[in-house]
Amino acid sequence: MAVTRTSDTELCALAVGDTFGAVFSQIDGWRAAVAATIDAADGAISAAALDSVVAELVIPTLATPGALIIGAGCVAAPGFLVDTEWHLAWWLGHSNTFGTGSADPSVRRLEADEDPSSENFRDYTALEWWRVPARTVSPHITGPYVDYLCTDDYTLTLTVPLLHEGTMVGIVGADLYVNEIERLLLPRLRGLRGPATVVNSAGRVVVSTDPHRATGSLLRSDGVSHAEGTPCGETGLSLLVG
Repeated sequence: MAVTRTSDTELCALAVGDTFGAVFSQIDGWRAAVAATIDAADGAISAAALDSVVAELVIPTLATPGALIIGAGCVAAPGFLVDTEWHLAWWLGHSNTFGTGSADPSVRRLEADEDPSSENFRDYTALEWWRVPARTVSPHITGPYVDYLCTDDYTLTLTVPLLHEGTMVGIVGADLYVNEIERLLLPRLRGLRGPATVVNSAGRVVVSTDPHRATGSLLRSDGVSHAEGTPCGETGLSLLVG
């Protein structure tokens, strides 16, 4: 019987998929816990109740020294909560320096403007990390992008739709710094024969050993596409070599 050998490229793609898959697995555990709380309340939940359950779930991870996840939480669909129209139950971790200046960061709640009449208000349903899961009802990786809402740095945001009785009532997600993903993945990519690039489903570069392919840039000008790469598990990412 013939034995099929897994190529170095396939092994590397699996490793990339495992890196993001572990984060998605943790997010999905949080999602299940939040969904259970909502179901137990027959869908009638307040902002304070959502904050309480989300804080209990995400703060232990965010408080862990060296945690890959630098921000996490739940964002409610407009009008879903019983006492407020818009709400972000989101916390920032030790490694997230957003808004701290020169101070030593601590685990803290994201202070977001939830008043639609304010000039600082942002309709988060227009952002990719919300918009794509709302359309596909599937997990999604947004970025790399500069996240002016939570990090002020190159970021990847992983989000999973939160459902109640078949309707999306929010998202549960996590933020990762791109430079930490580069630190984890570049040693694996450098072991391949030829320049190696991980791209998202839109053909945007996540990480690359090719100096001509900057993080966040698009591959369209290279005449190659996301579909030509090796899938990185079920993350929606692909690995291109050469």
